[in-house]
Amino acid sequence: MADELKRGLEGVLVAESDLSYVDGEVGKLVYRGYDIEDLARGASYEEVLYLLWHGSLPTAAELDAFAADLAAEREVDDDVIETVRALADAGERPMAALRTATSMLSAYDPDDDESGDDGEATLRQGRRITAKIPTILAAFERVRQGEEPVAPDPDLSHAGNFLYMLTGTEPDAVSEETFDMALTLHADHGLNASTFTAMVIGSTMADVYSGVTGGIGALSGPLHGGANQDVMEVLHEIDASSKDPVQWVKDTRDGGGRIPGFGHRVYKVKDPRAVILEEKLRDLAESSGDTKWLDYTTAIEEYLTDQGLVEKGIAPNVDFYSGSVYDTLGIPVDMYTPIFAMSRAGGWIAHVAEYQEDNRLIRPRARYTGPEDAEFVPIDER
Repeated sequence: MADELKRGLEGVLVAESDLSYVDGEVGKLVYRGYDIEDLARGASYEEVLYLLWHGSLPTAAELDAFAADLAAEREVDDDVIETVRALADAGERPMAALRTATSMLSAYDPDDDESGDDGEATLRQGRRITAKIPTILAAFERVRQGEEPVAPDPDLSHAGNFLYMLTGTEPDAVSEETFDMALTLHADHGLNASTFTAMVIGSTMADVYSGVTGGIGALSGPLHGGANQDVMEVLHEIDASSKDPVQWVKDTRDGGGRIPGFGHRVYKVKDPRAVILEEKLRDLAESSGDTKWLDYTTAIEEYLTDQGLVEKGIAPNVDFYSGSVYDTLGIPVDMYTPIFAMSRAGGWIAHVAEYQEDNRLIRPRARYTGPEDAEFVPIDER
């Protein structure tokens, strides 16, 4: 059994971690022992970052100092912003632009340690990466809309500052709270593909810039980070068709199509993050007076639940509601996955730092299926 093939590393344990745990059978997600519902409803994203990076929830004084240090790192070097401008003008995809700009940040980092053998340096660099990614993304979006980037405001929260830099207007309380919750819900989720990528890179003792850049690359794939964008594109398609959303879903399924936002590699019941985002979508709908996306998503969920999908373990995941939340906040569809990266960077950094504390190079094997004993023929005889 030692040579049993586990495609996709399904069910293979490769590490131990104190960071997050997912129970897909009951729909439970915890960060360092704390239920995600308690953290999303009671803690800020900055508190969650502190928890992931330092192992405990901060006191008020610790949080004030941590948040101030994070806010102080939001400015991005002019050379990086000029690169962001060039990428936007060239029509680059947002995730690719984020990958390039994040990698470039390392050139301006005052910690010149090129390896990951200094845990404190890793967290300092991680703090800078986490603080600057929102600035990069907001600048990219504004430039491609023909507007100038908005400088970060150190007096705003991590969530509030991003919405401010994106729109040029300070968000209202409901929008800021909702976006902060969304960041918390996406901060970590066990050894998913992008986190494992970052950890594999970290296992070589590469610096955390390399790990985060690799994580962004992994998250950019449609099988990992793009589902919330897929959900929103479907909702726009339903809206443009003028069909009843349930009828649209019936027609799509009858034609062999699938509905994005349903089903998860781990969860067999409704994703606990989806439960919270559905509630926040209701709050946003009530605040704005526009209930269209709420009406569509709840109608689709009720119909598919009645069709027995949940009983088969195919339930709404976090993406089913996150797209509607982001759209209501005025965020463009192709920015959804970069925002996922903006949040998940905190988890990537935590996993890299944790793994490097007791590091072992990750080096799996592959079963060779190629030819054997091939006879070499010199090039002039081929």
